[in-house]
Amino acid sequence: MSTSTPSAPRTPSLRLTSLDQFRGYTMFGMLLVNYLGAYKLVCPYVLRHHHDYCSYADTIMPQFLFAAGFAMRLSLGRRLEAGGKMPWGRAIRRILGLALVAIVWYSICGLEGIIKKFSTDPPAFVLYVLFKRELFQTLLHIAATSLWILPVITASWKVRVSYAIGSSLLHILLSWWFNFTWVYGPHSGVDGGPLGFLTWSVPALCGTLACDVVRTKGARAALQIALAGIGVMLLGWGMSMGTVLYNVHDEETASADPATMSSAIPDPEPPKEEKKSDEDDHANQDPIPPEKPKLKPEPEPEFKELDPKKFAPDPVFPTMERIKAWDGSIVEAPFVPPPKAKFRRWNYWMMSQRGGTLSYTTFAAGVSLVIYALFLWLCDGRNLRLGFFRTLGTNSLAAYILHDIAGWIISPYFDEKSSSTVLTMTGFACFTLFVYGICRLFERLGWYIRV
Repeated sequence: MSTSTPSAPRTPSLRLTSLDQFRGYTMFGMLLVNYLGAYKLVCPYVLRHHHDYCSYADTIMPQFLFAAGFAMRLSLGRRLEAGGKMPWGRAIRRILGLALVAIVWYSICGLEGIIKKFSTDPPAFVLYVLFKRELFQTLLHIAATSLWILPVITASWKVRVSYAIGSSLLHILLSWWFNFTWVYGPHSGVDGGPLGFLTWSVPALCGTLACDVVRTKGARAALQIALAGIGVMLLGWGMSMGTVLYNVHDEETASADPATMSSAIPDPEPPKEEKKSDEDDHANQDPIPPEKPKLKPEPEPEFKELDPKKFAPDPVFPTMERIKAWDGSIVEAPFVPPPKAKFRRWNYWMMSQRGGTLSYTTFAAGVSLVIYALFLWLCDGRNLRLGFFRTLGTNSLAAYILHDIAGWIISPYFDEKSSSTVLTMTGFACFTLFVYGICRLFERLGWYIRV
């Protein structure tokens, strides 16, 4: 496959078909969940972000990090193999360039709200909120994570694995110290907040490891990568096992109606008719069985920013009392919604994109490995590819920016409160065709937005 114009004949040797197709699939997944997620009456639950488990929507962002790590390792590795020196200056400039694009673009996207905040709140407070939430979204997370892993990007696999483990442990300790409370507190962070790069390094470094295997074995590496991905998924799911220690056990819970146990069902408000919540609409699940030893009433948390009815007071390191009270239950299977906060307090060990928790980024890194292995087998092994994915994947930064513009132009014509599937899918088709059409035009002209 060639992604170049006639004036750039050497481009095919510099790209992997599978990587471009994988990126194109990731871009399409982003368009799907970002558009449909706003239409809650139509959008399936698994296609939306919920912050307390890993839905399909939550698998998309880690794939951006995976692809970024893969591409960094690929380009720098080829340069070194050709006898060149490590281009530290160029690599840092590209990363800082992406960070600048992110800051400028997210500022433009939220300009009206930013101006309003500066007119009503102290400037220092506004800058604090911008740094914590509005600016630290996908592009800036990719830039921060790329900068974080840059020192080991050309190191041996053992060094990179050790670096991922060290980054993960540091995130756990900082979360115990203050970061969990800070990210979920007032003006909650997005995708792990400013320190999210510590756990986003897991999928990014998995991308570098996959790159090594592909460069050595080519398409024959697909099975090895897929098996590794399954192992990483199991590791992440195993980490999330700690979340069951935060099940709430008391007389009220033990006698609760099983139909209200799932986080998909809102709390009843007698004598009023039960209301349906957009955020709490999980499928019904069996109730949590009564505990063996009962937990004492939870103490007031030391932090006052978080609601004690939703968040555990010991969210990172469970108390010995919690451990002893474990009733033998295990965490739900991947992609299965958990009980709502009334029956399980939010904690560090649940899979949460908002918190950038370690169990989530690890599990999602495994998903990225498995999906990339499929593209490697199909595209580089069986010579299959889609022009749609190629166009989005080779100009992914342009597609990302265009998807915001498409939302501004197209979304006002389709009511987000509509329950019409046909109307919503028509809007999604227009939204997607807008992004794809302009990217396709850029491709024909040989224009690629890169930093």
